[in-house]
Amino acid sequence: MTMSAVIRTYLHKSKEKWSTQMHLLNPRSLAVAFSMAIVPLAAVCSTSAETQTKSTADVTMPAMVVTATRDERLQKDAPYASNLLRADALRLELSARSLPEALSGQPSTMIQKTAHGQGSPYIRGFTGYRNLFLVDGIRLNNSTFRDGPNQYWNTVDTWGLHQIEMVRGPFSALYGSDAIGGVVNAITRGMADLSPGSDSDRRLYYRYSSSENSHIARADAIQKLTDDLTLSLGYTFKDFGDVEGGREVGTQRKTGYSEMDWDAKLEYFVNENAYWVLAHQGVDIDDAWRTHKTTYGIDWEGLSVGSELHRILDQNRDLTYLQYHQYNGDGLAKEIHAGLSYHRQSEERNRLRTRNRHDIQGVDIDTSGAFLSLKSESPVGALIYGAEFYHDEVDSFKNTLNSDGSVASSAIQGPVGDDATYDSFGAYLQDEVAVTDPLSVILGARYEYAQADVGSVEDPVTGNEVSVAGDWDALVGSARMLYSLNEKKTSNAFGGISQGFRAPNLSDLTRLDSARTDEIETPSPELDPEHFVSYELGIRRASPNQSAQLTCFYIAIDGMIVRTPTGRVIDGDYEVTKRNGGDGYVQGVEFEARRRLLRQLDLFGTFTWMEGKVDTYPTSDAKPVSEYIDRLMPPTGQIGLCWNRGGTYWAEASCTIAGKADKLSTRDQADTSRIPPGGTPGYTVFDVKAGWNFSEALALCVAVENVADKDYRIHGSGVNEPGRNVVLSMQTTF
Repeated sequence: MTMSAVIRTYLHKSKEKWSTQMHLLNPRSLAVAFSMAIVPLAAVCSTSAETQTKSTADVTMPAMVVTATRDERLQKDAPYASNLLRADALRLELSARSLPEALSGQPSTMIQKTAHGQGSPYIRGFTGYRNLFLVDGIRLNNSTFRDGPNQYWNTVDTWGLHQIEMVRGPFSALYGSDAIGGVVNAITRGMADLSPGSDSDRRLYYRYSSSENSHIARADAIQKLTDDLTLSLGYTFKDFGDVEGGREVGTQRKTGYSEMDWDAKLEYFVNENAYWVLAHQGVDIDDAWRTHKTTYGIDWEGLSVGSELHRILDQNRDLTYLQYHQYNGDGLAKEIHAGLSYHRQSEERNRLRTRNRHDIQGVDIDTSGAFLSLKSESPVGALIYGAEFYHDEVDSFKNTLNSDGSVASSAIQGPVGDDATYDSFGAYLQDEVAVTDPLSVILGARYEYAQADVGSVEDPVTGNEVSVAGDWDALVGSARMLYSLNEKKTSNAFGGISQGFRAPNLSDLTRLDSARTDEIETPSPELDPEHFVSYELGIRRASPNQSAQLTCFYIAIDGMIVRTPTGRVIDGDYEVTKRNGGDGYVQGVEFEARRRLLRQLDLFGTFTWMEGKVDTYPTSDAKPVSEYIDRLMPPTGQIGLCWNRGGTYWAEASCTIAGKADKLSTRDQADTSRIPPGGTPGYTVFDVKAGWNFSEALALCVAVENVADKDYRIHGSGVNEPGRNVVLSMQTTF
């Protein structure tokens, strides 16, 4: 029997077995893959002919997931709150413009957008470097990621993904520093996207949006070169025009930008239980303006308009990795996952403050990474253990320009310290024990070590060049449980206690750059790690005609790094520095459900309520004050109906409601170019969608978003959302 036949037999013995094994033959099962749980509510309205024929099965079959325990299990057996977004939902149903926007419908997730090309999810109240992003299990986060919203998640091409997996809450025991609000893993296309029995898959995608006059086009192909070797290639072109707001705001000037993405992957199967992956991906984002700081900002609802003439950001990112995965081993280790990676991220900001004040700054980060993860059976339970290491090398610059564009002077550092390195190492161990038939317990622990060494930092007081160094370590743990509430195990209770840990990074220690409206952040070399403890309880029900999940969480905050005014004014901006002062909490309730009303009609909905406070320093006074956490997500819910008739037509109508975001910190109130006086107004937005699957080769989706043409923005954003927007998406397979 040929290797091709062996693999096909191994993968497709049954539909459920096929679903399971496709996780095994995909980098989504790699050593640093993390927890997944629930098929998205929108998935019941599939939008390709292939997934349409499986839509009924998707409702009745239990979803196989890669869990926060780093192994596969049924969705109903996952002891945590999480979500999964599959490829067809991303490209057609959601027709997601960017990766952050693809997460916008998930519980406890608010997508703040400082600019149209800069989306940053708030997950359970945290954003920026307190959420961990993985690409095929490799950390996107590096040591220059900053506090507050940032643009880095926008550098991952949604249109080149197999699926997105998100788990909410601190998971530092498995994933180390930064895994506080949540962990998101983007799984790229590859062998797992081939249809059963097929040797190739070639597709074209196109998306048009009227409110921004944008065009997204992608071509990708997956081809089996031999029985053992598969090649995947893809290229995406994106061109975004200026965003049209609602009926009053109109055109938001300078909000458009362009982007190119490309990816390649080789998968070589040693045998039916082992394979290698060699992959590369790149992205180039050009002329992404941050308009709220400039004269192109809008004065909607009393917002202030910036004074800068332009502030333009360019970004580049390239990731190359080699990974090995082995399953069903005969030795001590039943599974082996190992990998090496090289990640380069670059950004450059071109700012013109006045006609005579022009500067360019940027940073280049080269990250080398390695990981090893093993799974073994033992007398004390199922053990998963391993280690990972990342090394950052950072070059940072800032040049002041003459009127002719030549360099007038060069600063000691750019946005972070120059000539810097940052190392992080983590080793973890997890044990799962079946205490009784209905009760299982998962215990985990991790040791984490981080070290920073920065050669060139500008002292904010003297202006002299200084160096900064430090190292930190922590031992964190977690305990999770799953309890079956009935014999069929269709209803389960889950919960646990999880510790979070975040070491100060280069942005904390050495950042010298603008922050919020009229603020400049200066270096803070004397910082300690942040610590968090999450308590979570939930209940989940999954049956052929309904699914529901209710989760309550409480996150205790200890020593969070917060910005603090110093009372100084530097070049017209108020100086803020950082200190460990933030003790507090975030708590909330998440609910999502789907109910089949009729054979072809589903009712679905989500709801999030959240509250949180933390000690801050609203003035230069050393006495802390307990305030609401920055950009607290307001009560938000969605309700909708989805009609799905076989595999030919489908339709969906939904309504999203968000309350007024008026629980503001002092810094929120001062952020007048992004948050209106008194808080961001609430909104109610209606969307309708419809799809038509002509054949297995062609599928269309037409959506009308914001039907009422309402003016609104997501809390803390620097731009308003589009007004009435017609979105056309198309997929063709050949």
